[in-house]
Amino acid sequence: MTEIKFYQLQRSTLEQVLPQLLEKTYERGQRAVVMTGSDERAEALTVHLWVYKDRGFLPHGNKRDGHAARQPIWLTAEDENPNGAQVLFLTDGATSDRVPEYQLCIELFDGNDAEAVEAARRRWAAYKKAGHRLTYYQQTEAGRWEEKATA
Repeated sequence: MTEIKFYQLQRSTLEQVLPQLLEKTYERGQRAVVMTGSDERAEALTVHLWVYKDRGFLPHGNKRDGHAARQPIWLTAEDENPNGAQVLFLTDGATSDRVPEYQLCIELFDGNDAEAVEAARRRWAAYKKAGHRLTYYQQTEAGRWEEKATA
């Protein structure tokens, strides 16, 4: 079964958190797919990953860049795994039928949006019913991640 981690963003934005998580994934030698809610969002995050910090490099691409099989990090609005990724990041409420194909799935959702929170709860219940290992993290006042639940 896939390990699934939920991150409830309350104090930080996706643009602040995603690069950090992708860096850790890349440092572990794992490939990632970042699935977004739209092609425009995938493009915006692709651009953001080029400029989020002055030093360093996080290799990534999207369908505009092409060569998916060569990209350690692939950003897309489609439910695909063209780079043989082990880790799936779901953003903007995106859902995937391919979750069981990954070792790890990371759900990032806006904890300040009641609809996003309710949708995350429904996905948690569905994943639990399917037998996946679940962990839920919430940001503290200091901006750190605190484990709040497991299943």
